[in-house]
Amino acid sequence: MDMDPIDYSIHGDDLQYVELRLAPGRCAVSEPGAMMYVDDGVTIRSEIGDGSGRETHFLGRLWRGIRRSFSGESLFTSVYANDAAAPRRVAFAAASPGQIVPVDLAAVGGELIVQRGGFLAGARGVEIGVALQKRIRVGLFGGEGFIMQRLTGNGTAFIHASGALTEMRLAPGESLRVDTGCLVALQNTVHYDIRYVGRLKSALFGGEGLFFAQLSGPGTIWLQSMPLKRLSQTMLGSAMAASRPRGALGILWVIAVAAFVIANILLGGSGGGE
Repeated sequence: MDMDPIDYSIHGDDLQYVELRLAPGRCAVSEPGAMMYVDDGVTIRSEIGDGSGRETHFLGRLWRGIRRSFSGESLFTSVYANDAAAPRRVAFAAASPGQIVPVDLAAVGGELIVQRGGFLAGARGVEIGVALQKRIRVGLFGGEGFIMQRLTGNGTAFIHASGALTEMRLAPGESLRVDTGCLVALQNTVHYDIRYVGRLKSALFGGEGLFFAQLSGPGTIWLQSMPLKRLSQTMLGSAMAASRPRGALGILWVIAVAAFVIANILLGGSGGGE
């Protein structure tokens, strides 16, 4: 099925959104809740499945929706159709700080493997499926689990990454070790495996975890600088540190807690003897 061609522009630096300009009769699809604004004349409807229009039977669309839910997406897809006689706009915003990258699926061989929940929006006809990790160690320690998203088609898909985004081309035989949470997307020609850090001390105290993602070319990969898991851990740690009492007040607080615990132990012990 041919994709609906779309014109687009990406706005913002760290908190980006993408604006699509739909020609009359053209459609775009997105995850539910991603829409930022839309012109009058654009019809919005929810469809079970990926909204690609490739499956006409209800059971087929339902199965596509179930597969999408396993890959971190919703059972439903929002479809935006321009029913007006002139071009109309629709814009989509990501749910977290980062960047939006457009990927022409035709330019990467018609298929792209993406982290769970990485798909934001795209041309109608982009099919979202499941990419299963065949190696147990990749599924267990790869950071994304056994299931990732598989985008297929020949249109434009918009992928969201957390933090800064970089696109790298790996030559045949070239390898790169990557933090497992920093991998956003890769071509299906890239070999994806997991490698142990190598030294127990580095694994325990290096702060990088036990495993790296080993990516080998040929093919293109997309990496993010701030995985959501790392961002949430940093924010949680800062919040906990800010909530702790400091200085003399902190010492008094520790003494008070210790006295309270000791008093409860002594009172509990004497009560039990009686």
